[in-house]
Amino acid sequence: MATPTTNMKKMNKKVSSNYIPDHLSFSILSKLPVKSLKRFSCVHKSWSRLTQNPNFINIFRNNLISNSHPLYRGDGDVSLVLNQFLGSYDWNIYLISGKNFEKKVKLDLPLPFHLPQLGVIPIRVVDSAINGILCIYDYEGVHTTTVLWNPATEEKIVIPPGHAEFKSEFMTQICPHGFGYDRVGDDYKIIQHVNYYTIDDENHLLHLEDVMPDPFWEIYSLRSNSWRKIDFDMPVIYSIFNSAVYFNGMCHWLGEANTLLVSFKLCNEAYFITPLPLEDTQHDDDFEVNLTMLNESVAIITNWKNTTSFQISILGEFGVKESWIRLFNVELLSSIQGLIGAGEKGNIFFRREDGELVCFDLTTGLIEEIGIKGESYWCQMAIYKKNIHLIGDIGN
Repeated sequence: MATPTTNMKKMNKKVSSNYIPDHLSFSILSKLPVKSLKRFSCVHKSWSRLTQNPNFINIFRNNLISNSHPLYRGDGDVSLVLNQFLGSYDWNIYLISGKNFEKKVKLDLPLPFHLPQLGVIPIRVVDSAINGILCIYDYEGVHTTTVLWNPATEEKIVIPPGHAEFKSEFMTQICPHGFGYDRVGDDYKIIQHVNYYTIDDENHLLHLEDVMPDPFWEIYSLRSNSWRKIDFDMPVIYSIFNSAVYFNGMCHWLGEANTLLVSFKLCNEAYFITPLPLEDTQHDDDFEVNLTMLNESVAIITNWKNTTSFQISILGEFGVKESWIRLFNVELLSSIQGLIGAGEKGNIFFRREDGELVCFDLTTGLIEEIGIKGESYWCQMAIYKKNIHLIGDIGN
């Protein structure tokens, strides 16, 4: 016959065999994607508060950075593309590589972008180079030309016009929102928005329904070399400065005064809208929100203009505002004038108040100068990996 003492020993043994020490559970859970981490939070009461635990967050972000892809600092033939508009008939586009960013090669833009009459038009790079291909376009209120360009082979493909109408009664604005590779269809695609407007005597934008067509979205396929209208009512990009990224078949951009994320899937043309984790006081022109990728996770970098601190949060699940996790609160020694890009190895690139371009390494907390002054008018950084295949050889 079992005694109370015997029963208590059996119970203690059962409890102890099911108990997982915090350090072990932290180690296991910190290796999970954010989406899985959120789902596991219902298993145990203490796990539901993991994202508020400083010790766990420290382990989680260290794993995130250490497992990131080696895209920077002399790893193979991967470089950075620095795109600078100097304001008057002058462009600087560099390939930057090397352990200390010592290798700088100035690129010559393809036709028609280096023609003198186009010299004053800002040229944008749509996010990063996809398979060594840069999608570049001119934009100054009205967009006119888009080109797919491989700097390694100097090959270019001028994208044909879409369905936009051009008439003297109104202005036409065409704004690319994303360029990427559709793995399912084995195709390169561009998504853009077409809008029409006019300006009143006080320089206000107007949309007159009885005069001009309705705005619309359209998507380009390199395989068919054609545009197709898509009937979606998605928020448009709020700013063309550092607010669009591509990864793994999805184009992302910030809309609605930088208060929400729009994610567009190229293969099936589905989209998701995710509110950003911002307070009401942060909906201010002096508060900056920049979009980037951090080790295969969509991330936002936020800061108040001309301050020395910034914050980095990553998204766990599309469409779920609560799945954002703030990972970094960083304090710099000098104020930031602008974010120009980010990498997947814990590198964030800024322009300092003295105009110098610097790289902040999240893994070490160190800042290195790139050796180039950044232009305040327009300065952009993108990832570039050399590819000697022709643009038409889709999927290489």
